Amino acid sequence: MTMTASAQRAAAEWVLCPNCRNILYTRRLERELHVCHWCGSHHRLSARARIAQLFDGGAAEEIGITEHSTDVLGFADTETYPERLAKARRRTGLDEGAVAAAGAVLGRPAVAAVMDFAFMGGSLGAAIGGVVSRAADVCLQRRLPLVLVCTSGGARMQEGVLALMQMARTTQAMADLDEAGLLTVCLITDPTYGGVAASFATLGDVVVCEPGARLGFAGPRVIEQTIRETLPEGFQTAEFLLEHGLIDMIRPRAALRGTLARLLDAGASGSAPRRATARTDPAIREPEALSRADAWDVVQRARSLERPTTLDYADMVFDDFAELRGDRIGHDCGAVVGGLARLDGAPLVVIGHQKGHTVAELAARNYGMAAPDGYRKAARLMRLAGKLGLPVVTLIDTPGAYPGVEAESRGQAVAIAESIQTMAGLPVPVVALVTGEGGSGGALALGVGDEVLICANATYSVISPEGCASILWSDRTMAPAAAAALGITPRELLRLGVVDGVVPEPAGGSQADPEAAAESIRGAVSASLTRLAGRSTAGLKASRRARYRGFGAAHAAGAGTTPVEVQQ
Repeated sequence: MTMTASAQRAAAEWVLCPNCRNILYTRRLERELHVCHWCGSHHRLSARARIAQLFDGGAAEEIGITEHSTDVLGFADTETYPERLAKARRRTGLDEGAVAAAGAVLGRPAVAAVMDFAFMGGSLGAAIGGVVSRAADVCLQRRLPLVLVCTSGGARMQEGVLALMQMARTTQAMADLDEAGLLTVCLITDPTYGGVAASFATLGDVVVCEPGARLGFAGPRVIEQTIRETLPEGFQTAEFLLEHGLIDMIRPRAALRGTLARLLDAGASGSAPRRATARTDPAIREPEALSRADAWDVVQRARSLERPTTLDYADMVFDDFAELRGDRIGHDCGAVVGGLARLDGAPLVVIGHQKGHTVAELAARNYGMAAPDGYRKAARLMRLAGKLGLPVVTLIDTPGAYPGVEAESRGQAVAIAESIQTMAGLPVPVVALVTGEGGSGGALALGVGDEVLICANATYSVISPEGCASILWSDRTMAPAAAAALGITPRELLRLGVVDGVVPEPAGGSQADPEAAAESIRGAVSASLTRLAGRSTAGLKASRRARYRGFGAAHAAGAGTTPVEVQQ
């Protein structure tokens, strides 16, 4: 029996959620961007529906494709390859399994390449590689960021080794955008596997996942059949990947446009230049202008759990902070946080140690003591800043790098050394600010700046006073004497030329009035960045390296305490 037209229309008004099996009203589902209101499952979208959702007004300039899938192997299984292609084209209305388009996201121009899983499972063939490469070429021509919306079951078997070569082809296209300094954002939708996951989908400067989206090289069935083990709950889901440092963030579909707009702002070619600040620089730059303070008292104030943290300052000092997570190797250290933000209307990268205000927060952040993955995350964000030409601001507050067995086994010393080296060679202005404890190499790993500032109740030291007392006095109770001997107070650090300025704190310390403290930091950092804004890349790097080569050498030669500065 066939359905009447009215029955067909009624049936079309309802749909079954494939995840929770609840019946959904089609019009409501469309209003909610095809996200189930019962379980939150993000239903698959066609490529053109995705473009209509992301770009302003649903309007976009579709970029014509120049390549089409061909049966170079004469491949046939239960059907010939041309028959499968014809079915996919009829089912989706697409010529190929991806669409490239140019448009704007909340006014920010971009180019997108969007895959469609309904077209042969989003498999990567030569034509799809051509769409991605063509989109990258348009980005290069127009100096625009690239957004890749990824979904795939893997490389297209019907094209054999030519499909495999698309991994190298698309990876090269991403490298071209890296060399050109153009932002790339990858949006991972469910599922993304195989050759796509192991090429362009995971090479974006920022990798965003929809909730529950699965991403991996090998699929779960292949893994289970190969290793004969039961996989952990949530394996390869966005939530699992975020915990393991493999993606930057998870965003529900309703928040994607706002998130993309903030990211595109930072990566736009010719981003808003830093304008001269109208504020007076509050930083004190002469040691004599500072009163002498008891070193041990300063240590106690620097360690106060009530002092604002990096994430507090990210909200109070900067605008539009978007945290980026993970070292992209397999870990995400909560003791180091960072991301894109704005100051004085101009984009920059903010990185800092993160402690907390409660015992639970401290434990979750490992008391601000970073593991190797924390410093690798920081180095990744520094390289992103260098690529996009964005200044870097670091906020330092750590008793030191984590000294545990696991940290050592993962290369703690190497991670710190590489972070220091990366900072030293950055082609952009770098301002470092010690907001609390500046402990040893764990602090210096974020401290190689063109200008280094310190808050009035912060410290910077080669070792903790307790550690020094234990080693040299064999008595931890001598920590106050060690603190005085180590020269760790802002006044002494300014005298030695280790810091360039001391940022005043409100009466009672930054914890007494966090907003006033944030305003002082905003003024001091803004003034430093304004001074550095006109420097050439070569001048910045040469001056920074000369600064650190001068420490110790100038003192040993009796040449004074101010590091050498190279003007270019």
